[in-house]
Amino acid sequence: MIYTLYHVHDPMCSWCYAFKPTLDELRKNLKDNIKLVHVVGGLAKHSNEDMPLNQQEMISNIWYEIEAKVGTKFNHDFWKNCKPRRSTYLSCQATMLARYDNKEDEMIEAIQEAYYLKAMNPSDSSTLVQLAKQIGMDEVKFEKDLHSEKIEKDLMDELNLRRSINVRSFPSLVLKYKKETYPINIQFGDYKAMLAQIEDMIENTYF
Repeated sequence: MIYTLYHVHDPMCSWCYAFKPTLDELRKNLKDNIKLVHVVGGLAKHSNEDMPLNQQEMISNIWYEIEAKVGTKFNHDFWKNCKPRRSTYLSCQATMLARYDNKEDEMIEAIQEAYYLKAMNPSDSSTLVQLAKQIGMDEVKFEKDLHSEKIEKDLMDELNLRRSINVRSFPSLVLKYKKETYPINIQFGDYKAMLAQIEDMIENTYF
């Protein structure tokens, strides 16, 4: 029997960035019949408007909270060097385009590193094109596809998938077998607890 483990995330979600090391360990220890599948969640629609200052302050404070609770490092110069926008759909589309080129994990990591460590803005297409080139994609084709109707439709389909498995927060993990789904309790820094929950569900026939 083959099981799907959906990892629902947004490449510009700070808690998803903090969860990545634990997710990587979980993935390494999954049995061969469990396939991890990334699903982009779409935190914020396309926007060219500057993020309001109170929202910038709120998100900046979340970064400090994550540093204190999880130990994840952030480059807080982002808030001084960039013009933040509440807009993540484009980075979601970039992640999906990289998936079609078998470079999804590389793009997720590149976006997170650019955003959180290099104080670059993944809401800007120029940043995403630069990252596509960095991970070995055709930058001209990538830039064209990034703004295509097809990738926008593909993103809407993926958001519908996210809704169909009842996910409203990121990161989330959902185990699926046939038509049945079951949420996994997210544990930052403790992949073994999540692995045990997954294996217990499968062994005790929750599906």
